[in-house]
Amino acid sequence: MINFVFNQPSQWQQLKNGIRQLAKSEILARFEQVGFEQKADGSLLTEADTEMQKQTQRFLARNWPEFAFLGEEMSLEQQKKALCSPQGCWILDPVDGTSNFASGIPVYAVSLALMMNGELVAGLVYDPDRDEMFAARLGQGAELNDQRLVAQTPKRLLKQTSGIIDFKRLTPELAFQIIQDNPYASQRSFGSVALDWAWLAAGRGHIYIHGSQNIWDYAAGLLILTEAGGKSCTLEGEAVLLPQIKKRSAVAATTPELFKQWADYLKI
Repeated sequence: MINFVFNQPSQWQQLKNGIRQLAKSEILARFEQVGFEQKADGSLLTEADTEMQKQTQRFLARNWPEFAFLGEEMSLEQQKKALCSPQGCWILDPVDGTSNFASGIPVYAVSLALMMNGELVAGLVYDPDRDEMFAARLGQGAELNDQRLVAQTPKRLLKQTSGIIDFKRLTPELAFQIIQDNPYASQRSFGSVALDWAWLAAGRGHIYIHGSQNIWDYAAGLLILTEAGGKSCTLEGEAVLLPQIKKRSAVAATTPELFKQWADYLKI
């Protein structure tokens, strides 16, 4: 089915071009130009989120009407219904990193994945500020701005790595352990889950841990890292992808060797 959807390079390019254009007009054009409101869960919402979701849904419905659509800003009932579609489902986070976006911090992205039969088959993470399009299709590798992307780094030891660490969503015990042990060379937290995964695939960080991600946060980035050759699992040692509206932890690394060391440290 994935070959049917994207069997022509022109269709794949059409998807990437469409998302790039929409992100520039609906997100980038509003950067530092709009206010925000707070949602019930404490996260932020801006006009860029709502307009990007609305316009992306229209674009996808025009070109691939056979697939259902799940957007972060939809109701839980609508999201669950979309995931049950037998044909497949688009999964969109219109602005991943809204807190950064609303604060004038240029670290945010749009994340779009296509899931069919409970499997991720295509994914895009587009950073409009840097004009970087990370993309992947199942079994066909990953790419960055149409160039092959392979997850690699000269770092060989855990102690040499840069860790992308989200302490906020870890248990206090695990967070304290990591802070106390300092098992890496340096630590970062960027505020965009989608870019965390994509930058890990690009070797801009080497190990990763996050305690709680929604499927729209991680779906596209997970496929990109996997297709680039990186490795991941949950803190319980399970596959990160769960085709449900249920938050998941994530542990990942740029290379299999670093992943093993990181997982061993975490006792997974």
